[in-house]
Amino acid sequence: MASSADVHVRICGQEIIKYDLEIKALVQDIRDCPGPQSTLRELNSQVKEKFNQLRLRIQDLEQMAREQDRETERLAIQAETESQRRQMQSNQTAWRKSNLACKLAIDHMEKDELLLGGETPGTRQRKATKENIVENSSSITDSLMSISRLMSEQVKQSEDTIGTLATSSRTVQETNEEFKSMTGTIYLGRKLILKYNRRELTDKLLIFLALALFFGTVLYILKKRLFPFI
Repeated sequence: MASSADVHVRICGQEIIKYDLEIKALVQDIRDCPGPQSTLRELNSQVKEKFNQLRLRIQDLEQMAREQDRETERLAIQAETESQRRQMQSNQTAWRKSNLACKLAIDHMEKDELLLGGETPGTRQRKATKENIVENSSSITDSLMSISRLMSEQVKQSEDTIGTLATSSRTVQETNEEFKSMTGTIYLGRKLILKYNRRELTDKLLIFLALALFFGTVLYILKKRLFPFI
């Protein structure tokens, strides 16, 4: 039966996959968005919310890795966390490219419609004014700043992850050194035991020879006393 910790890790991984797929779908919607700017802003707002939720779940997964008792499981979850973090970075890059491409496409379309001067219902809805152009430029700037902040946060999280992996590596090295020290101690104890066994055997042999010599001497003396002419 799976432990409670394994279940939590699996659920967290499933939620990360769900947010990842939702972000990819929204990025595709941004890439295909025909406008207006308000629709694009709404899609970007949804993407930001999904990224925040995804980031929190990745942090939860990283915390679960720290709480693992077994080194192998902890390293496996840390590797999965790093993989998901790289995937999130890839999604952020795709989001930035799609967002900029969509904004440029909408700007070009609005300028073309302004030059044509058409008065159809569709062109009237998209007709660009100086205020709209300023608003669009401001929106692009805000989006770029937001993306820059996200990338800065991602760099910091990557640095934290590298620090965690370095700490884990040191722990593994220290454990390996302890095992080596224990192996040397066990080997030394084995040598001492073998040496003691050999010494015990030598002592037994010397005692046997001493007893044999003693009894031989006693028999010789008795023989001389009892049978002096033999």
